[in-house]
Amino acid sequence: MNRLLKLKNLALMATLALIGAFGISCQKDDLPNNGEPVINFIRVTDPEDADSLLTGAGQGNLIAIVGENLQDAKEIWFNDQRASLTPTYITSTTILVSVPTQIPDEISNKMRIIFSNGKILEHSFEVKISEPLISAMLSEYVPAGGVATIRGDFFYQPLTVTFAGGKQGTLVNVKDQEIQVTVPEGAQPGPVTIKTKFGETKSDLWFRDNRNIFLSSDPFTGWWNAAFVVSKPGAGDPPSINGNYIRVKKAIGGWQWTEVAGGPPDAMGAISKNIPDSAILKPANYFLKFEVNTMKPYNNNVLKITAGLASGFNDSQYTWLPPYDTKGQWQTVVIPFDEIAASYESAGSKLAVSAKGYYTRLLFHGGGDLDCDMAFDNFRIVPKGGE
Repeated sequence: MNRLLKLKNLALMATLALIGAFGISCQKDDLPNNGEPVINFIRVTDPEDADSLLTGAGQGNLIAIVGENLQDAKEIWFNDQRASLTPTYITSTTILVSVPTQIPDEISNKMRIIFSNGKILEHSFEVKISEPLISAMLSEYVPAGGVATIRGDFFYQPLTVTFAGGKQGTLVNVKDQEIQVTVPEGAQPGPVTIKTKFGETKSDLWFRDNRNIFLSSDPFTGWWNAAFVVSKPGAGDPPSINGNYIRVKKAIGGWQWTEVAGGPPDAMGAISKNIPDSAILKPANYFLKFEVNTMKPYNNNVLKITAGLASGFNDSQYTWLPPYDTKGQWQTVVIPFDEIAASYESAGSKLAVSAKGYYTRLLFHGGGDLDCDMAFDNFRIVPKGGE
């Protein structure tokens, strides 16, 4: 329905343009500008913004070229890419045309109109091509020599991927919205930078993000299940991504109370103070992130998470629900921290800054039996922006 409405609106605008052109031509006995084509200005097509003049536009944007003696236009080129022309959208005074979405090989920042008599009218016009967009990594922790997967958009080749520390990765595969790159030796914790000939973008996320980790098992602290900690992975264990990790490999019955890790601040130690005050005060500006590796699918039961509570665990805390299956690979889970804060508040607990640290707990407790074989690492609360 939206597409049909848009087409109707375009047709209406084209009709109005034709009527306007006809009215102008009927009022003049002689051709303006001695019949030579000329561009007066370029504007947007929305009637409400008709006064908005353009010197450039993004890929795929519909524009109106306004001038004189334009009726014989046969081709329009933006840089070295030809646009698609619709005859009914061409009048003596107006041409409606969409900027090509294809990426130019050569950038001249010129628009050329070719007429049926062979004449060419050139006009300065910039096609604004988007710089890279980095939205996520499949896993923010990948060892040197491993392949990192970066997701986003506008990954136009040729491009480079540079990790913190100035080391460039080796491209393995590039798609429209995904890059696979081999992590170089010497890559450091920090943002990833992607550069194309159309711009450079530094990620908000951090590769190997080591900020504000409040549960890591390096070393183990807390009340529960030191036996779950894997220090030296053996045959059949997931590879280590950042020192020790937690592996829960056991059958968990429905509504069975199974603490995985955590404890009160005095049991967790200094790590319990790693959550920043700004995250407690403005949780909407933060994410809870952690890495998970499901050796068997997480397809039943419930994992309850306590993070950032100043007093007590709150047995109705945030629930991370199945299904989730990484098929034996490490992946990064991203949860808006304000969703977690809201779940606590609805159960009667509100976030408050605590100089003594915060309570931490991972707890399996929910309906349905789970044949559990899952590994966890690097629980952290990090800013959404790049700071």
